[in-house]
This record gives sequence, C-alpha cells and structure tokens, in this order.
Amino acid sequence: MKKKQGSKYSVVVGIPSYNESDSISYVTKIVDQGLGEYFPDKKSIIVNVDNNSPDNTKEAFLDTTTRIEKKYISTAHGIRGKGNNILNLFNFAIQVRAEVVIIVDADLKSITKEWIEYLGRPVADGYDYVTPLYSRHQFDGTITNHICYPVMFGMLSMDIRQPIGGEFAFSPKLIKHLLKQSWTESTKQYGIDIFMSLNAVLGGFKICQSGLGTKIHKASAPKLGIMFEQVIDTLLTVLVQNKGAWMTRNSGDFVVPDTFGLKELAEPQELDINILDLKEKARMEYSKYQTDIKELLEPYAFSRIHEMFQVEVFDLTILLWTQVFYSLVYRYDISKSNGDRKKIINSLKPLYFARSLSFNYHTWKYNVKYSELEIRKSALGFASQKYYLWGLYSQGNHLKSGKTKKQK
Repeated sequence: MKKKQGSKYSVVVGIPSYNESDSISYVTKIVDQGLGEYFPDKKSIIVNVDNNSPDNTKEAFLDTTTRIEKKYISTAHGIRGKGNNILNLFNFAIQVRAEVVIIVDADLKSITKEWIEYLGRPVADGYDYVTPLYSRHQFDGTITNHICYPVMFGMLSMDIRQPIGGEFAFSPKLIKHLLKQSWTESTKQYGIDIFMSLNAVLGGFKICQSGLGTKIHKASAPKLGIMFEQVIDTLLTVLVQNKGAWMTRNSGDFVVPDTFGLKELAEPQELDINILDLKEKARMEYSKYQTDIKELLEPYAFSRIHEMFQVEVFDLTILLWTQVFYSLVYRYDISKSNGDRKKIINSLKPLYFARSLSFNYHTWKYNVKYSELEIRKSALGFASQKYYLWGLYSQGNHLKSGKTKKQK
C-alpha cells in the first residue's frame, strides 16, 4: 500500500513574512505558548511562509526555541507577495489534512497567547472564517476604514469590521473553496485579505469575529503605492465577478456575525501622521490623474473634487465619497480593457486621499470610540446609497436598449 504523503496536523499556524527577522522570533514564541496552552491535545505546527527574505528571516524563525514543531516554506526565488505565501500555506494545510488554520502577521508587537485561542477555537467549534476585531487608531487601517469596511457593509450587507485585518482563521472547507477561486496577480500580493473575506461572504460560509485587543505593529498612514492598487484591484474584480450577489441584496438586511474573544478593547496604539506630507502626496496624485478623473466623474462631482484640491480645504462628505466610489465601481464593471480599469484604480487614489484627509480633519480630536461612530456613519452611507449604484446600472441598461431618460 502506498504511504500517504505528509503527516496529519490538527492545527496549523502560518506566519507570512518578508524581511521580518527583527520581529518573527517574538511572534513565533507567543504562538508556541498559545498552541501549548489552548490546544495541548492537538498535533500542531508553526509554519513560516516566506518570500526568500534576504535579511535572515528564515534563520530567525528556525533558531527560535519552541515546543511545537516548526516548518519553513518559501516561494521560489524572485516570487514575492503575501498572497503567494498564503497560497503555499493553504496547499500545505490541505496536504496535512489540517482541521484549524490560523494566520498571524510577522510584525506583531501586541500578540498574546490568547490570540491563538480567540482565533482558533471558533473554527474548532464549527465556524469557517474568523476575522479580527482590534482597537486601532483612526488614522491606521485607512483602506479598511474608508473603502473595504463600508463596501462590505453597504454592498454585501455584512458587518465585518476588519475584512483586511491580517489575523484570520479558516476551516478546511473554506480553504478548499478559496483554492478553487481565480487568483489574480493582485490576489497573490496585498489583495489576498480582501479576496478571502469577500469569497467567504459570497460563498455563504459561517463567519464570526474575535476581539483581540490592541493591534500594535508597523503601522502606516495611507499608502500611495502598490498596496492600494492591489487591494482595490482585487476588491473591484471580485465584486464585478459576483454582481448578482450584491445587486439582489436588500440594503436593510444586515448580518452581524457572532463575536468571541475580548468584549472590551483597550485604547489603541498612538499614531502620528504628517498631514502636510499627506496633502502633498494627494496633490501629486491628483495632478497626475486629473484628466482621467474629469472624464470618469459626473461634472458636479468633479467640480467639487477639483475645488477641494484647488483651495486645499478637504471636505469630501460621506455622501459625495459614496457616490463617487459607486460610480467608479460601475465604470470598472463596464470597462472593456485592463488599461481602462487601471485608469479607474489610479483615479481612485487621490480621491481616497481626499476622503482620508477629510476624515482626519474631522476626527483628529476624537477618541477611538467617537471615531468609530464616524466610520460607522460612512458604512451606513454606503448602504443607503446602494440605490444610487443600482440606478447607474438601470440607466446604463436603458441607454443600451435605446431608451432615453429625462435629465434631472
């Protein structure tokens, strides 16, 4: 009889990394403690899924003393991306027939052994997907706050606060489903988190959230570059591929997932941002893509945006931001080429900066509790304006059929 390949591990904890030699040892030690305390009767393994880091991440991980077995897996030379790391982790998890799979970031400073319990226990008890609840500064996680969370809430009627948080847990059933989906190049990079969250919701999997407390890591202000592009490209691609799901969901039928872990979250880490630098980057991006933005937006919306950048008084309201975003979702859907879709993503960058600046000016004196209320208002705005998005498709269909519509 042919021997089965690979050993059986009940719990697999993956730590995706690239150049994290200064932090991965600490995270590994805490994961080891958590597995030993909360899953003592399960055969477990800690897996560092890496991108051939040149800074000795591999050595730092393997040299860390643990009671739990460790394994290092790397992408091929020259292949980068968090999504590629998670793809390797998922394939390994299926190979060893894992029952619970957990992912934690390699740069965490606030991870505790309880995180392994809070993430892993719900899967052991029958949930398919566990997303994190953190206490985060309102200037941290801006793509989440201003795009991913409101979109998840408004378009899919799912109240998942951190759909791209970084720490997750999975059932084997969900992993098999994710492996069957189309993994674009953006998904294999920074787009992986929103790819997983969207497909878990769209696939009808059993989802919950776990309170983890304060997230302290290598935080950053809004990112111009490749991270924004990859997250938004993945978000829009998955949304338009599954248009039937959100076109038929009633905006009032919200699903609030069960919540486990900590019920009271402590104050978030302090985070300072350079507003002048952020405004300068916003101006540069707007100057670069102004012509495209004018072409893509309705004249009134463009005039409001243009005035903001001209006088540098940023007040991109929830209503206008929602309608601008939804109009670009529609344009992305009907675009005929990758070049046109790239133009839409690039045009979103300065608009996202304008919304971030508007929010920052409005909430800089707020504590996390009141800032969260403002983010919630934005999510409710995305939900209430879903009819605006439906209207864009309805108007487009009328135009295609040769019908005319009176101008308002």
